[in-house]
Amino acid sequence: MTAVTDPEFAGLKALVTGGGAGIGAATIRALQARGAATAALDLDPSGAPEGALQFQVDVTDTAAVKAAVDQAAEQLGGLDIVINNAGIGAQGQADANDDAEWARVLDVNVTSVARVTTAALPHLRASNSAAVVNTASIASMLGLPERVLYSASKGAVQAMTLAMAADWVAEGIRVNAVVPGTANTPWIGRLLEKADDPAAERAALNARQPHGRLVEPEEVAEAHCYLASPRNRSTTGVLLPIDGGMTSLRTRS
Repeated sequence: MTAVTDPEFAGLKALVTGGGAGIGAATIRALQARGAATAALDLDPSGAPEGALQFQVDVTDTAAVKAAVDQAAEQLGGLDIVINNAGIGAQGQADANDDAEWARVLDVNVTSVARVTTAALPHLRASNSAAVVNTASIASMLGLPERVLYSASKGAVQAMTLAMAADWVAEGIRVNAVVPGTANTPWIGRLLEKADDPAAERAALNARQPHGRLVEPEEVAEAHCYLASPRNRSTTGVLLPIDGGMTSLRTRS
């Protein structure tokens, strides 16, 4: 008789920011399928998968973040995994956004990573399977046109990931990041709707990635799970591209 084994994340508790849609919601579904109990933090968490605790939180509000993280840990019975996935986009060259927009995007995309992780840190320190997974972007590795502010924010996430991993490796808290290519998310859908020729713009985004299409949220979710998995305890300080070869391949059309 084949032995029955527990699911990969059995008994573990995971918190996902931006868990109400797109990559965050896909990550919650993937974690749940592997046995994790989950909580979603989002400005609008109503789209989070069934079974996830839902917390309506602005990740730029330190007090609200701490309260939500503590409440999630209390209701879940602890906290083992944090997926920092909340983020917003920004377009334009260096002169396209004023100081207020720079501050807003960096607060959501960068400072919130530190803010949420800081709130979760006491709970992670009590876990034997502590893992933090951040969501960067290939914009942090490549020079993309009209993406100065967004690229700056995701470059900071990449750098923070490595520094956080170095700070906490001795405590057994693993920190990694997923680096997605252009993903088939609601934000990209809204950008395409605003384009003069949405079909042509989508074709251009597809062609930019060597495998010829947008990255699906479920593919990024699989990478989140890999990096968070207790099976991968020697994986820390890793920046994992999920980009159809965009950062590493040079193909001929």
